[in-house]
Amino acid sequence: MPKLIEKPTVIEAAGTPQKVIQEFVGSINSGNQDISIARMISPQGWSEPGQKPEFDEFTIVLKGTLRVETSSETIYVKEGQAIHSLPGEWIRYSTPYENGAEYIAVCLPAFSPDTVHRDV
Repeated sequence: MPKLIEKPTVIEAAGTPQKVIQEFVGSINSGNQDISIARMISPQGWSEPGQKPEFDEFTIVLKGTLRVETSSETIYVKEGQAIHSLPGEWIRYSTPYENGAEYIAVCLPAFSPDTVHRDV
């Protein structure tokens, strides 16, 4: 039987200035450890530490542009585009442009602070 997810849980985000994370599905909002689905609202100038996560991350940009840095290149993911980052790959996300970005992040298995491995 389908289960309505009435609202997301807002989670504190890494990086500055502060971005909004609304987790709809995942360990906090739905108790699901296999997948997380979250909406991100990121202001202009937001940047987070690099990370080397243990999970696949699929990111779909709904508005604006997301800058994605890897150890070998920088990719600009624009509205209507998506990117897939692999487990164990160093990556850093930021939104340098005016109006920031809004995007959906899907992590398999679910995002966890213990498995993201952020740079110190």
